[in-house]
Amino acid sequence: MNSHLRICIVGAGFSGAVIARELAEKGYSLLVIDERDHIAGNCHTERDSETGVMVHKYGPHIFHTGDETVWSYINRFGEMMPYVNRVKATVKGKVYSLPINLHTINQFFDKAMSPDEARAFIAEQARTDIEDPQSFEEQGMKFVGDQLYKAFFDGYTRKQWGVEPSSLPASILKRLPVRFNYDDNYFNHPYQGMPKDGYSKIVEGILSHEKIELRLGCSFEELEETFDHIFYSGPLDRYFRYDIGRLSYRTLDFEPIRADGDFQGTAVMNYPDPEVPFTRISEHKHFAPWEAESFEKTIAFKEFSRSCGANDIPYYPIRRLDDQQLLTTYEERAANETGVTFVGRLGTYQYLDMDVTIGRALAVAKTFLNGR
Repeated sequence: MNSHLRICIVGAGFSGAVIARELAEKGYSLLVIDERDHIAGNCHTERDSETGVMVHKYGPHIFHTGDETVWSYINRFGEMMPYVNRVKATVKGKVYSLPINLHTINQFFDKAMSPDEARAFIAEQARTDIEDPQSFEEQGMKFVGDQLYKAFFDGYTRKQWGVEPSSLPASILKRLPVRFNYDDNYFNHPYQGMPKDGYSKIVEGILSHEKIELRLGCSFEELEETFDHIFYSGPLDRYFRYDIGRLSYRTLDFEPIRADGDFQGTAVMNYPDPEVPFTRISEHKHFAPWEAESFEKTIAFKEFSRSCGANDIPYYPIRRLDDQQLLTTYEERAANETGVTFVGRLGTYQYLDMDVTIGRALAVAKTFLNGR
């Protein structure tokens, strides 16, 4: 094992932190850099100075997984508290539960159907003329029919992604279930929770090792040192200086709402109606139900999605159908880079949940170690 190698990890989010920890425990010395002034990337959490509420600075992050190894890993570095994500949606002045379940269906169509009746009813609503859906729009129509698709998905998707639903891949919607019971748990994974002391505290624990040097406020481009290997979790196109063009990302803007008591009575309220300019409102004290009642004041955020500019923080890779050639070219170039491994949501230009990010980081570290 060449534990004397000089290794740099670009990005102090979950991808970089997990890889650094795995290699450090095997004797490698690592430099972890991040151009921001904090760790944990877009999962960063901090206490709001006015209310004391733990705020997810870059929008809500709910941990859920079916991977027992990943669940054990994150619990090793922090206490995970029970939390079930129950999302609501305001549509045309009425509040519904998401994901679409038996209550949503009965309320929306003003009926009182049994599970079997609802299943047959939705089958009648679904577009049977779409045999092999290629786009988000086609998948939605085939999935739940025109009315439910228009009410809950079409407007929200246009606001969230800024493109026609017909230009997005069908795979995005395949992650959203329809339930023919009254289960309103947004996720169906066996392990779900929220870190008692926030995500940043967990990432701090992962990075806490004598073999790991952390350097914040430092961008990859300004590094003058040389390294034997680099793990890069920044934007894929940025690594190549955007020399053949920019991949499409979405960024978010947040408008704070401060109030006494309880603002909306739930953590997340979606607003799919196209005439409402924001996508959702998140009230952050409800992400920590074990302490929510202790706060006299509350803080919530309206969330606005827009195209990511050159100076914005990239949140979501769009992966438009017409971006495929540019992406393929960048991926081929990345595969041919020696001494560099591209990781994470931005480094691989994929929409990855936290558990998948951690799982992949563990796998990347194992592959690297096995090759030494």
